[in-house]
Amino acid sequence: MTTQMMIRIDDEVKAKFGRLARLQGKTASGMIRELIEDYIRDRDIGAYIDDLWDRTGKKLTSKGVGPSVIDKAIKASRRSRG
Repeated sequence: MTTQMMIRIDDEVKAKFGRLARLQGKTASGMIRELIEDYIRDRDIGAYIDDLWDRTGKKLTSKGVGPSVIDKAIKASRRSRG
């Protein structure tokens, strides 16, 4: 589902933005949607952390490291701090 968002900008800014968007083969609305999505992605720390864990898990799995090895490493690390 999509919804509208209204913003107010100067006429000159709107015109320049529209021209720049068209130069990239996009509409102003499409460009604004893209900019907002990029903004959210760049600042959403939760998604960044989830992606980091996913990449870390895939890398460990590809090297044959399974959950039991990770669990043993965590326990050993906690004991050594103890």
